[in-house]
Amino acid sequence: MSRADRIFIDMCQEILAHGVSTEGEKVRPHWPDGASAYTIKRFGVVNRYDLSVEFPALTLRRTAIKSCTDEMLWIWQKKSNHIQDLNSHIWDAWADEDGSIGKAYGYQLGVKHQYREGMMDQVDRVIYDLKHNPFSRRIMTNLYVHQDLHQMRLYPCAYSMTFNVTVKPGSDRLVLNAVLNQRSQDVLTANNWNVCQYAVLMHMLAQVCGMEAGELLHVIADAHIYDRHIPLIRELIARKPYPAPSFWLNPEVKDFYQFTRNDVRLDDYRTGEQISDIPVAV
Repeated sequence: MSRADRIFIDMCQEILAHGVSTEGEKVRPHWPDGASAYTIKRFGVVNRYDLSVEFPALTLRRTAIKSCTDEMLWIWQKKSNHIQDLNSHIWDAWADEDGSIGKAYGYQLGVKHQYREGMMDQVDRVIYDLKHNPFSRRIMTNLYVHQDLHQMRLYPCAYSMTFNVTVKPGSDRLVLNAVLNQRSQDVLTANNWNVCQYAVLMHMLAQVCGMEAGELLHVIADAHIYDRHIPLIRELIARKPYPAPSFWLNPEVKDFYQFTRNDVRLDDYRTGEQISDIPVAV
């Protein structure tokens, strides 16, 4: 069993056993048939993944590593808010008639600010500091910009990354660690997707900055399972898990802006069957 499987199973069991139901509350999400989408939720879930030990892909079901990497690069590398720049349709439901999700996600990372070192956006600031001031406690990004919330088609769910560099014991090698903060998460559809894409991001940043990937701490304020997902979750966590896959990142790429989704791969990735036709609340 991979560590990611164990973390996921424990989290789901905790939510199902001790979570709080939102049934009867006034909730924003609805199912396609118009019914309110209620959840069982747990406040303040914290999961820790050591990327130096394994890549945290679930084996209970397959996580599409190239697709989740593509979305991450759409936000962090292309800094786009247009679905035409994304090689999937996962954002179609939130886009306007022009294909824009407003001033959300990639848009915020691409806004340039004046620093002592010059004009930089948030991603370039992170890379600059990791290369030139790696032990700073101020290396972070923030997508939850209040003055722009009214122009976002969806408020950011995974909204901030805080990076922290340590020295590998017994070596002078630098280790890149990070905290991913998420205000809300649909556990079935998004949990391992988000974990994998930010694990890939850490591996990419570590490689281009001459470091090793270390720990990813995932903090979820509202971790929830939708009412129509409960039987799917129960079936999923009862499955047979497999050992973690091996992660490959193209070692030839030294510039973050040169990575593509084809520069990542999971080898020896054995999984259970994919769950099809998962209902998505919007």
